[in-house]
Amino acid sequence: MKVILLADVKGQGKKNDVIEVSDGYGKNFLIPRKLAKAADAQSLNDVKVKEAARVYRIETEKKEAQALAEKLKTLQVKITASSGGDGRLYGSITSKDIVEKLKADTGIDIDKRKVVMGDPIKAYGKYEVEVKLYTEVTGKINVLVCEK
Repeated sequence: MKVILLADVKGQGKKNDVIEVSDGYGKNFLIPRKLAKAADAQSLNDVKVKEAARVYRIETEKKEAQALAEKLKTLQVKITASSGGDGRLYGSITSKDIVEKLKADTGIDIDKRKVVMGDPIKAYGKYEVEVKLYTEVTGKINVLVCEK
């Protein structure tokens, strides 16, 4: 008996997988517990359409992320900060500061958790900060920290 899994079933497969099971297991266990449904032509077609839509969505999101990565390469975020006598900043420049300034200047909204910084910036200068935009897609933001 062919069934389409409606949920992950340990030892059988993941959600939306089409698997072959024994008649008794399918009719007496999987289907009554709403873990699977019988694989007829309509339900198989529905699974194919859902999978195609999922693949298309992933491809478009990846293309958008790549386009954003190219755009970020050309941008420079200029942040002004005050410092003490030795040239060290009061406080530090964090990913939140960079994202807020980027949104204010260009309107590009990025989640601060996607900005990868080893340590916060604590001195004047030019920095290149990595941004994880999507799986296997990263961009770079040029950050210039200037004196007020």
